[in-house]
Amino acid sequence: MMKNKILALYLGFLPLLATAQNPIIQTKYTADPAPMVHNDTLFLYVGCDEKDAPSNAYLMREYRLYTTTDMVNWTDCGAPLKTSDFKWSAGDASAAQCIERDGKFYWYISSQNRFSPGSSIGVAVADTPYGPFRDALGQALVTNDMTTAAKHSWDDLDPTVFIDSNKQAYLYWGNGACYQAKLNKDMISLDGSITALDIKDQTAFVGRFTEAPWVYKRNNLYYMIYAAEFPESIHYSTARTAEGPWKARGVVMPLEKGSNTNHPGIIDFKGNSYFFYHNDALPGGHSYCRSVCVEQFTYNPDGTIPQMHMTNEGIKKGTGTLNPYKRTEAETIAWAQGVTSVTDKEKSVYITAIHNTDYIKVRDVNFGQKGASQFTASASSRYHGGEIELRIDSPEGEVIGTLNIPYTGEWDNWEQHSTHVKPVKGVHDLYLIFKGKTPHELFNFDYWMFSEKSSI
Repeated sequence: MMKNKILALYLGFLPLLATAQNPIIQTKYTADPAPMVHNDTLFLYVGCDEKDAPSNAYLMREYRLYTTTDMVNWTDCGAPLKTSDFKWSAGDASAAQCIERDGKFYWYISSQNRFSPGSSIGVAVADTPYGPFRDALGQALVTNDMTTAAKHSWDDLDPTVFIDSNKQAYLYWGNGACYQAKLNKDMISLDGSITALDIKDQTAFVGRFTEAPWVYKRNNLYYMIYAAEFPESIHYSTARTAEGPWKARGVVMPLEKGSNTNHPGIIDFKGNSYFFYHNDALPGGHSYCRSVCVEQFTYNPDGTIPQMHMTNEGIKKGTGTLNPYKRTEAETIAWAQGVTSVTDKEKSVYITAIHNTDYIKVRDVNFGQKGASQFTASASSRYHGGEIELRIDSPEGEVIGTLNIPYTGEWDNWEQHSTHVKPVKGVHDLYLIFKGKTPHELFNFDYWMFSEKSSI
């Protein structure tokens, strides 16, 4: 019965596939987006709702990282941080945010505390944005006994961190309360006392502040975006200093779709502004199996944020193209049907659960003026193998080649195989459509690349 229900949900989702870009991750349920730009890459740190989460409770044990350079193709970089990395965590991976300072990366997380009743704020540190991350303190940075503005024990959730132009770092967080504190230069200790903002002040906050603050600065104006009411919509306030006073502004995104929660993240990347959020739009999704989405927007001339709505289309135009003549991880995806990703120590992240008619779409692939001559992929198969059918511009588009993936013996017996392809030129969307016997899993898929046609 459950399988039929999920199938029905998916069939209802099919008409959206031709133009869909939201949710931006289809291989996992993701939530609580926290974007960060480092060099020419956008790093998106998210929570991960387990696929077998019950319909009335969260099941979150890890944080995942996705990266993009073009805003339309996202690479799964695995789970560089888990609740098990914090000995004090009770195992719930609530919202988190990562930030860079002086060449190190600090990831502020929230979780229930095994040793100090209630929720806590912790911090992990790494030398690269990819990790590995480790608990920087061995204990929580903020525990529930340090905050008293709310009567419930889970008010220390959803940290956001911000470094001002004068190098002063601030931490904001809260559920049913909004706290702020300065951070020392070491980024792992508080500089002074914790302040609770007056969330009942209607001049400061539009609607009832619930949780998920996101703070940043633009053109000398400070913004605090947050989730309000319940079920949640996204509102915001502004200030002339990082410590307020805050002025209520308006609604960024009204309550839409079925998730009880939403969680904002706003960032500029390659000259554009992007608003990240989550909903329940993937097949089988609900309030505890959520999905991260993104919308591009433009600030109003006075710096205010326009009201946005959830869309299926998402980002219409990317910020670059993908080079097919370099190794591309199979988990670099604009849109996927049916497949999921998995991580192991040897191969890192790869694509699995591949069945007949599943596919991966990669957007804006630039084959150049010479075109491609060969396609190569690394895969493994314990059963009958299958084929990767290469089509351009749509799932029914021109077939430019078909790669046979044979039986390799075991799932960890990886082999590289190649096939000749038609010399397609220019920029196209690429569809890797998987074909083979049913009902078996066909093969696992690690990476692919094209070879450029010789000019001779």
